[in-house]
Amino acid sequence: MKSTIETLSPTRVRLDIEVAYSEMTTHVADAYKKVATQVNIPGFRKGKVPASMIDQRVGRGTVLDEAINAALPDFYGQAAREHTVAVIGRPVVDVKEFVDNEKLVFTVEVDVRPEVTLPDFSKIEVVVDDVTVSDADIDEQIESLRTRFGTLTTVERKIANGDFATLDMNAFINGETVEGGQANDLSYEVGSDKMIPGLDEILIGMAVGETKRFETELVGQQEGEKGEVEATVKAVKERELPPVDDAFAKLASEFDTLAELREDFRERLSRVKKMEQGTQARDRLVEKLLADLDIPVPDALVELEVNDHLEGEGRLEDAVHRAEVDGEVRASLKSDFLLDAIVQTEEVQVTEIELTEYLVRTSQRYGMAPQQFAEELQKAGQISQLVAEVTRAKALASVLGRITVKDASGAVIDLEALRPQPTPADLVEEA
Repeated sequence: MKSTIETLSPTRVRLDIEVAYSEMTTHVADAYKKVATQVNIPGFRKGKVPASMIDQRVGRGTVLDEAINAALPDFYGQAAREHTVAVIGRPVVDVKEFVDNEKLVFTVEVDVRPEVTLPDFSKIEVVVDDVTVSDADIDEQIESLRTRFGTLTTVERKIANGDFATLDMNAFINGETVEGGQANDLSYEVGSDKMIPGLDEILIGMAVGETKRFETELVGQQEGEKGEVEATVKAVKERELPPVDDAFAKLASEFDTLAELREDFRERLSRVKKMEQGTQARDRLVEKLLADLDIPVPDALVELEVNDHLEGEGRLEDAVHRAEVDGEVRASLKSDFLLDAIVQTEEVQVTEIELTEYLVRTSQRYGMAPQQFAEELQKAGQISQLVAEVTRAKALASVLGRITVKDASGAVIDLEALRPQPTPADLVEEA
């Protein structure tokens, strides 16, 4: 096989491929076998029809068409590997010439990943926010702690925002009770908006023993299908919070005074915000690279992804939304090309330990056992995506250590001091 490559654009190439007939004999033999199983010729069993009889009854041209169709992907793949073509689109194949017992000539045009020339990272500087912990930040932490130590007291009045209501609830569709749509003695924080749309609005002002029914979209039903929910109030409780003083500090922590507790919160929040500087530095590095580098994307691939997205939403004719999705797809592809270029340049490889760590941490976010989460990823065909995410995160962590990071006040930030051994799972989780 002989092949040459021509660059048509930064994201598209053409391969010219010529194959000697001697290299196609296996494909031709396989084509005869396949055709033999598909034809019925008196005197011969299926699959046992000799080649000469197939040529006579079916025609050698039919067999050669079958052989060529089977051979094209193999020889195209060989040529792509020979020229190190990073294919990302569907190939367009054009058979130019076929001479029986002599040669096959064809061309392939296909979209490829663009070459991304990365800068000298040691010369890059990004600026992150200063670490500031305000009294309001500490007050928020104190208030959250008070909530944890609050007590619920039954009150004889109508429901107000922030109360806890004990409810019996029933769901209906077209007047019929929904199977599994009942709940009794359910405690709900009014105003939290954590349950059914519209529930908070009808509860405010209700009293014990009162029942209201309202229309809403039910969970677990067809998208957009509405039903009705009936809520009966069985009790109203308000949360009493402990006073903020030294006694509260002793109750809620290991400290003896409120001042010590507040200082501990200040130190903790400061550490958290310093860690966030690392995440911000990473994000701003990516933003800067995307803004500074000219990274072309294949128009055909963009159009294909946009059409698939719009077709799934049933909005193929929505020109305004098409423009929005087009921009999102282009931005996503540019980011992918950039990160993969960093991976290639840094020659990053991930270990099984790193992948396992990421699986464990991510499965916890979804409330699943690691093995179950891995199985779900496997079923969805997303294992390769997982590997790509962890690899890209590790590559970014590598180059992040070579750039200069300053805070808004001009002080240089030592990211290694904040997190000496950043792991891919850490960076992916924070994304």
